[in-house]
Amino acid sequence: MLDAKVNTILAVAQERNFTRAAQVLGLTQPAVSHHIQTLEDELGIKLFVRKNGEFHPTAECETVIRYAKQLRATNDKMLEDIKNHKKHITRLRVGFTHTAESGLIAEVLAKYAALNEGVSITVTSDSMKNLYDMMENMELDLAMSWGKPQSENLNSLMLDTDYLVCAVAPESKLAKQSMVTLEQLKRENLILRTQMSATRNLFETTLESIGESIEEFNITLEVDNVATIKDLVRKGLGVSILAQSSCMDEVRKGKMFVLPIENLGMVRESTIIYRKDFSHTEILNDITKIYKETLKKYYARG
Repeated sequence: MLDAKVNTILAVAQERNFTRAAQVLGLTQPAVSHHIQTLEDELGIKLFVRKNGEFHPTAECETVIRYAKQLRATNDKMLEDIKNHKKHITRLRVGFTHTAESGLIAEVLAKYAALNEGVSITVTSDSMKNLYDMMENMELDLAMSWGKPQSENLNSLMLDTDYLVCAVAPESKLAKQSMVTLEQLKRENLILRTQMSATRNLFETTLESIGESIEEFNITLEVDNVATIKDLVRKGLGVSILAQSSCMDEVRKGKMFVLPIENLGMVRESTIIYRKDFSHTEILNDITKIYKETLKKYYARG
């Protein structure tokens, strides 16, 4: 049902070349040129300009591309739903922030799939901003994130409350304390998430709210991957500021200690983000139930 010109404009935007786009689409180069010319005539705008041997989208074309992605995602979702209905299966596309990826939610989704025959789940990890964009473009069904989305097209369901802690190795002198002060933290080698992460942003804004600055701390390494940070902390190469939920397994096994930070109450909501037109509310209820049951077992083992 999707107009072939939609795929053509997306291919040209991706390849920046009509010949390469034609190869990707299995079309001739004249056919690609005809599609683009037809679209330009229909819309009354110039879509691409040639620069340094490549075709670059115009400002107007960027708007067309955004809607073209939504059209293709909607069409793909329709075809997938039709196919799944015939097979009586459910295919879910779920997005994780990197912090959520290291928490319980992956285990929860695996349990959900195991309990529901025919369910297939595909997981994508990305920044919170990119996950919201993918939700808007209907490239994801659900996203596991923090807080509430600002878009009028998206809803959120709170799973849990989480907070940031100082993560240290068991051999660290800080591990014997009930909390860590900011002055102590300033003397440690800090391994932090990158500046674009929600965890890093919450830490910095909370510091600023009490008149402190991140510049006063000794940041020796910035890493986007939470698993890598935890591995470095366990080896005693520094301490980190992480979500408590992402450290639960290591703490339970005695591989890491987490401490609250004096004067810093860094609490946030762990949420499931979904589109307002998402019709499978039973999935949300089941995931929430399994999450709470899994959380109880972790606390019981701890």
